[in-house]
Amino acid sequence: MTDVTSSTREAAGWLDANWESWIDGTLRIVVIVLLGLVLRAVVRKLIDQLIHRMTREAEHSDTDTSSRLGGLLVNPERRSQRAAAIGSVLRSVASFSIMGTASLMVLSEVGVDLAPLLASAGVAGVALGFGARNLVTDFLSGVFMIMEDQYGVGDEIDMGVATGTVLEVGLRVTKLRGGSGEIWYIRNGEVKRIANMSQGWSTATVDVQVGYKEDLDKVEALILTAAEAFAKESPWDELLWEPVEVLGVESVSADTVVLRVQAKTMPSKAQLVTRALRGRLKAVFDGAGIKLKEEAAAPAAAASPATTADAQPPSALADPSSARSLGARPIPPPSPEEQQAFGKLP
Repeated sequence: MTDVTSSTREAAGWLDANWESWIDGTLRIVVIVLLGLVLRAVVRKLIDQLIHRMTREAEHSDTDTSSRLGGLLVNPERRSQRAAAIGSVLRSVASFSIMGTASLMVLSEVGVDLAPLLASAGVAGVALGFGARNLVTDFLSGVFMIMEDQYGVGDEIDMGVATGTVLEVGLRVTKLRGGSGEIWYIRNGEVKRIANMSQGWSTATVDVQVGYKEDLDKVEALILTAAEAFAKESPWDELLWEPVEVLGVESVSADTVVLRVQAKTMPSKAQLVTRALRGRLKAVFDGAGIKLKEEAAAPAAAASPATTADAQPPSALADPSSARSLGARPIPPPSPEEQQAFGKLP
């Protein structure tokens, strides 16, 4: 009974001595967690407001501008996607930083020694960095591609490893639709260069081939007249942004001369304009009688086949007993007996 009483007194004394530190530690932990959650919510709200303001100001500037180029460089849908991706990255980084710091502070209040934990985390981070360096490279490349607005959904791009239309832009992978309908999944870290054919404007180039003897001044006048009428028709009046130009002679051969024609078009519409302009020029040349190639001279009459008299005797190296050698052997003159026999014939 005495032992129980003493144990109870010791427990009560221990509780009296430590309950204040327990309550203080618990309150500290609760305050740290609440502050972390509140700070996280505030930062995410500020990020959302910032992204919304950037998108709204950009759309307002696109409405005020009178240039078609400004609206086509970065359309609202593409800007919205870019802003959403940047906002997602910023929110993830903010949440990881705030809640990670709060977790370390809670562990410190509990009494966990953070020095070994931080050292282990550093070693694990180095090992993870070496093992997943490609994944980290992909994510970092994706973040910079989105922030720098290198391309967006709907753009025609050449990434070196593949060419096509952008279907989806992610932080790790970009999805393209190729010219034959195939879908390419390309890791952002593998991209070394990007050619965007949908930003600003495109160039339609047509090489016009005419005969060597054609009047080039007449041909150039026909091209400009046809191009002027072509540019006034729908939908080419919207796709052509500048008048068609004849740059000059591109190449000369024995029977043809090639003139290069060029025009500035709406982004991603160069191939469509090129095909239509090529067909229009062909019809105009047919109506004006312009030859696309000089006619070649008539070939000389074929030599008459060798007659039997011109046939060459067989080679001396041929087999003398062969049928060819026997057939080409000259007929020997008749002998005296044969001449007498022929003389007796009636």
